[in-house]
Amino acid sequence: MGLMELFLLALGLSMDAFAVSVCKGLATKQLRGKHYLLVGVWFGGFQALMPTIGYLLGSAFEQYITAFDHWIAFVLLGFIGGSMMKEALEKEETCECGCETDASFDWKNMLVLAVATSIDALAVGITFALLPDVNIVAAVSFIGVITFVCSGIGLKIGNVFGLKYKARAELAGGIILVLIGVKILLEHLGILA
Repeated sequence: MGLMELFLLALGLSMDAFAVSVCKGLATKQLRGKHYLLVGVWFGGFQALMPTIGYLLGSAFEQYITAFDHWIAFVLLGFIGGSMMKEALEKEETCECGCETDASFDWKNMLVLAVATSIDALAVGITFALLPDVNIVAAVSFIGVITFVCSGIGLKIGNVFGLKYKARAELAGGIILVLIGVKILLEHLGILA
């Protein structure tokens, strides 16, 4: 596998994380350095971890994983997207100091999103196990770094456009997550090409 092929693969795998990062940026009033680091580490880390696990599982389990990976991604993204839409439609919460609360970067939420956006990378790892010319360490490192960068860019893009319209933006972000889940499901069912 050549460098250009690996770059395109990494870019393709990072698009779900990019879209979710845009949603995170839309829902965040003020970005800090830790937010960029959190989305980068969670999404980039899982985009590197999942192909590693897939590679280790090898081709023996390929039929079992590809049979239901789309359902897992669909359910997880639908749940998180639905939660975002529900929060957007409810009155905004404030803490005692009067500032807006934003728990969207807590570890439970980030874990679910990181797993949901990296499920397809698991199948890619299994594919890597079938190819003779793949340096797995270099490949997963490259995928992780590309996703780290794309996640940070998505976070900033979402934040720039979402500051004035937080509730609408969070609603749009939830809809986007649900649509990504539906898209993944329809692609794997062969309805979308």
